[in-house]
Amino acid sequence: MENVNSMPRSENGPALSQSRRETSLWQRARDGDAEAADELVRETYRQVFAWLYKLTGDSDLAADLTQETYRKAWPALGGFRGGCRITSWLCRIAHTTFLNHVRRPRALLPLDDEQAAAVRDPARSPEDAMVAAIEGERLRRAVMGLSEPLGFAIAARYWAELPVKEIAELQGISPLGVRKRLKKALARLAVALEDEV
Repeated sequence: MENVNSMPRSENGPALSQSRRETSLWQRARDGDAEAADELVRETYRQVFAWLYKLTGDSDLAADLTQETYRKAWPALGGFRGGCRITSWLCRIAHTTFLNHVRRPRALLPLDDEQAAAVRDPARSPEDAMVAAIEGERLRRAVMGLSEPLGFAIAARYWAELPVKEIAELQGISPLGVRKRLKKALARLAVALEDEV
């Protein structure tokens, strides 16, 4: 396996090395190397999980959707053309997986008092947790209320912390187009969140 530390660096430094490492792992995983596939998951899992956690606000659901994202990605691995980082590609699959989950009808089950007591977060007071949940839900609802291109741009930039250039590649537009979408989305979010108060 290629040593990451011996790779040449450009002005992008660690970002370029990480991208080359992902590319190497992807190529080996695509060719059937199980160790490379495991390593690729270890390298990308945190960012995919964080993306989904920001969208859902629920660590268990984010973990389930992360697993579903990788389940969908593996059969499509051979179709990945390498036009962006594999992490960006996985985050796009994760975003679609999240949208499919939100659109999927599901039954709601009542929560009894015993179950509710087991779910409490000991690190926060109930009041603090409620305020954080309400604020997080308000923001998620506002982002979900945006058109798909604007919502994706916001989630990619601020929740997954993807660079504008990668978002542009994923959305098939220029970096300037992404910045315009972000500006438009932020303005709409500000209005939507202000209207709710």
